[in-house]
Amino acid sequence: MQRVLVVGGAGYIGGATVDVLNKAGYTVRVYDNLLYEGEYRKEIDFAFGDVRDQERIKPHLEWAEVVVWLAAIVGDGACAFNPRMAMVINRDTVSWLSNNFDGRIIFMSTCSVFGAQDGLLVEDSPTDPLSVYAASKLEAEQFLMEKNALIFRLGTIYGVGDLYSRVRLDLVVNTLTVRAHTEGKLSVFGGEQYRPLIHVWDVAETIVHNLTADAEGVYNLHSENIRIIDLAERVSGHFDNVTIERTVQSFEDTRNYKVSSDKAIRELSFAPTRTIDDGIEDLKKLLDQGRIRDVNDVRYVNHGFLAKRGPDF
Repeated sequence: MQRVLVVGGAGYIGGATVDVLNKAGYTVRVYDNLLYEGEYRKEIDFAFGDVRDQERIKPHLEWAEVVVWLAAIVGDGACAFNPRMAMVINRDTVSWLSNNFDGRIIFMSTCSVFGAQDGLLVEDSPTDPLSVYAASKLEAEQFLMEKNALIFRLGTIYGVGDLYSRVRLDLVVNTLTVRAHTEGKLSVFGGEQYRPLIHVWDVAETIVHNLTADAEGVYNLHSENIRIIDLAERVSGHFDNVTIERTVQSFEDTRNYKVSSDKAIRELSFAPTRTIDDGIEDLKKLLDQGRIRDVNDVRYVNHGFLAKRGPDF
């Protein structure tokens, strides 16, 4: 059995990934500082620790045959809150990892490295990071290029993850679904901008399916490119009497890009099975049943939670 260390395994993607790994029969250990979680209750080998604590994490790297590196400050707003700290966590720890682990590494990057560009973007298209988050991930990629590493540039995640980890409500599909449910109104700024999207479970399954594959290097992962205005229409179709208000007011998020995942389809047999509509319906069910007590709780929003916590996260 492969020994797999999931760094950041208590998070949104991590929770789903651990479940898929466990079901597949791998020997799994989670290393996490529970930044957003109050506890870890899965019956999985767990080590509490921060990725900046090199002495604490090193014995776990020595134990592992494969490392799935999910630990990061995720999102433009969250990284902008403390850019220096974001660079340390997202970039510098990956540099250290590349020098201290010789096994298989699977690393999560982001399609946000492309910024705002026309056309269908492939892995070797020019990059243009527009945020600290995107820049930190792009720089981290470079440290892994000479390693036995598989780098996934993810589209924007959506959907409901595992049973224990928090649901992120600061991601565009989930955000619009919550607003349609609670407010009956969706405000769309601009709307012509494109985003590539992918369900959290499709990410987790792709990680596990390629754990021991021969593939290395960078792969885009998405299931659908969609304009924000069209996404709002998709969301509204799942609810009664939802209005969409569109404005030309400028919006601070200037990203606009479409990506191709043909390389992953061709070389990794990447085959996402979940749709945007699946993600909307799963979250809608939780909301309809009152299973999320307070959708305005900052715990569900990365940048809001970190702002409340303070700068020393």
